[in-house]
Amino acid sequence: MKTKNKSIQTLDQFKTKHYGAVGTEKRDELEAGFINFKIGTMIHDARLQKGLTQEELADKVGTTKSYISKIENNVKEARFSTLQKIVELGLGGHLELSIKL
Repeated sequence: MKTKNKSIQTLDQFKTKHYGAVGTEKRDELEAGFINFKIGTMIHDARLQKGLTQEELADKVGTTKSYISKIENNVKEARFSTLQKIVELGLGGHLELSIKL
């Protein structure tokens, strides 16, 4: 017979315990930070798939290597218009936006 390990938590349980319930300020900050991290990681992965350096991507978009690095490393948040340029002009992709309620 298997016994459950009561110390194991789901990710949502962990976030609730340490950052509060969904909708609280601390939890919202955590979730927003994760979204920015995820965007940076997606840009980084797409750039590597295209075989581009940060400098080459920056040149295509009209920005700096430093700015691309800051977005990829979650140091700076990209404006939507800049993100659109990076994806469409720099990476040759299409940016999609969705709203979930």
